[in-house]
Amino acid sequence: MPVTHFRVQWPDHSQATCYSPSSVVTEYFAAGQDYPLEDFLARARQALGSASERVRAKYGYACSSAMDQLEQIENTAARWSAQPDATVRVLGFGR
Repeated sequence: MPVTHFRVQWPDHSQATCYSPSSVVTEYFAAGQDYPLEDFLARARQALGSASERVRAKYGYACSSAMDQLEQIENTAARWSAQPDATVRVLGFGR
């Protein structure tokens, strides 16, 4: 269950590096792909929820860092919630 970081570009072209405790995020996102904001959020919720559950299955407790990362993503995304054409680009993955 390797830690995986994924880099995103927000609608204003700012960038952020996001944390996942599992490489499962690579099953939800593709490097270089643009996602409509709501689709990106839905995928992030699923990916980080799944990553947290993988930690629970292995260690017996959920990953609070994955949930903290999801909260940061949702807080940042809220800036563009009224912008119907907002997209988020996944730039790539790293460890």
